[in-house]
Amino acid sequence: MHQFIENGTITTVNGFKAAGIHCGIKKRKKDLALIYSELPCSAAGTFTINKVKAAPLIISKKAISGKKPVKAVLVNSGNANACTGEEGHNDAKISQKHCAELLGIKPGEVLISSTGVIGKRLPMETFLSGIDKIIPHLSEEGGLDAAQAIMTTDKKMKSYALKVKLEGGTVKMGAIAKGSGMIMPNMATMLAFITTDAKISQVLLQKMLKKSVQNTFNKISVDGETSTNDMVVVLANGHSEIAVKSGSKNEAMFQEALDALCRKMARAIVSDGEGATKLVTINVNGAKSDKDANLVGKAVANSALVKTAIYGRDANWGRIMSAAGMSGASLDPTKMSISFDKVPILLAGYKIVLDEAAAFEVLSKEEFEININLEAGKKSSTWWTCDFTEEYIKINADYRT
Repeated sequence: MHQFIENGTITTVNGFKAAGIHCGIKKRKKDLALIYSELPCSAAGTFTINKVKAAPLIISKKAISGKKPVKAVLVNSGNANACTGEEGHNDAKISQKHCAELLGIKPGEVLISSTGVIGKRLPMETFLSGIDKIIPHLSEEGGLDAAQAIMTTDKKMKSYALKVKLEGGTVKMGAIAKGSGMIMPNMATMLAFITTDAKISQVLLQKMLKKSVQNTFNKISVDGETSTNDMVVVLANGHSEIAVKSGSKNEAMFQEALDALCRKMARAIVSDGEGATKLVTINVNGAKSDKDANLVGKAVANSALVKTAIYGRDANWGRIMSAAGMSGASLDPTKMSISFDKVPILLAGYKIVLDEAAAFEVLSKEEFEININLEAGKKSSTWWTCDFTEEYIKINADYRT
């Protein structure tokens, strides 16, 4: 059983401190965040599948794959340190080492992450000076500052925490995330950092995170773009002394809570999509296989034609059919049915039952569902997307200016 904590963040969790400051990478807004655990942590992570990977992501992925304890995460926004070659890799290593020295820990115990403009070298003098400045700001109250510091085009800060009742007592989980554009399944231009005081092995934590991400972050789309820097990281410091072991009831309960936390962040990212006005849940039912259900969900979530129709409150079901048909899924279009919330639009046999007024009312809501039934089996999948607006074009046309 889990319960979300109002105004919770990563530092709601015992043993964690955080900070977020403006160091000068951006002109005015906070641009440097640091998360620190007093105790060594098991660390798990999932990373972008883009073949173009930023230097800090490569370094952090290697550190996590080594299965050694971690104590800190250093994050900058405003500069992705991607496509910067050997110099950018060296810059990342230097910042990692500098942060570790100031914290009195090993470089490998510091994960690093960046987000922002691709192809520009980090202003190292400014960056290293920022690391000097942020260390004294670490505190149990610094979680919200850290959440602000990782934002780029986000309009809303994304910070959450929850309590999880396990056998043996209660543990806490906290999280901050960023993401608004360049969002597509299999990681996108998004970052998420999760903390917990549960005691979990690295191997089990990695398994649990992978499962959660597959059904949450990997089923969202704002614009069909997969970025170069994106990661979800979980740190478990064991402060509570309550163990989560493989095959136990605690594993099932903790997994449920981790799923809920990741789902909340994933939905928040889509809802805050660049220029978005609507959050849309896409439910695909009656698929022959999980693969088919996901292929249809992904195709509809990524379709620019569907997303623009949603913005225009146009019940153009033909665009949904077309996206499903080109998805690669095994389906018979004559058996398909579509509804918006509980309003039927299309029945099997291409029977159109569209009530334009009722459909318009649903499409005018800030949040609604598109339900697609393939009538080919018993598998299902849920995806989340948003509408495309003129604002999306304006934001990305002016991204570097």
